[in-house]
Amino acid sequence: MGRTIATAAAVFAGTNIDDILILTVLFLTSRARGLPRPRQIVAGQYAGIAALVAVSAVAALGLAVVPDRWVGLLGLVPFGMGLRGLVRAGRSGGDEPEPVASGVFSVAGVTVANGADNISVYTPMFRTIGPAPSLVTVTVFAVLVAVWCAAASWLGSHGKVVALVERTGRWLVPLVFMVIGGAIVAESVF
Repeated sequence: MGRTIATAAAVFAGTNIDDILILTVLFLTSRARGLPRPRQIVAGQYAGIAALVAVSAVAALGLAVVPDRWVGLLGLVPFGMGLRGLVRAGRSGGDEPEPVASGVFSVAGVTVANGADNISVYTPMFRTIGPAPSLVTVTVFAVLVAVWCAAASWLGSHGKVVALVERTGRWLVPLVFMVIGGAIVAESVF
């Protein structure tokens, strides 16, 4: 069981290191703009990871729900959200723009869109480890989502970082989402 826990932790960390950046930006946006609320970020992250695990588990059972070559196109979701945020920031002309991610579903969408690497790793893992180790793995993932959210919240709590987002967040946050989305799409194409 210790080996399964260690493997699950390593797999989660390896496939979700990019989520630290996304979650930190979301927590910064929450502190600077009020949306999404921290509980929405956490719930959205859990919902997104749960969706990725579910798709991977179904795919591991031999059902090709989403062809691998199309999974990377999910990167268009954060890219589109970022583009929409930039357009709104440009139109607001100094007024407070609506946040890029404003609730549980948009946070979950970004998590799922950023999860092409998760699906590609989780699917063969679930196929080979069996039911009992899969349950241990999912439990480890659930614990580590909380750790990831706590770490991102801590990273996003520094006054200087919050002040920077307050000054530049209307442009910075959408750009970060666009870069992440573009990287996901590029990674799946190349």
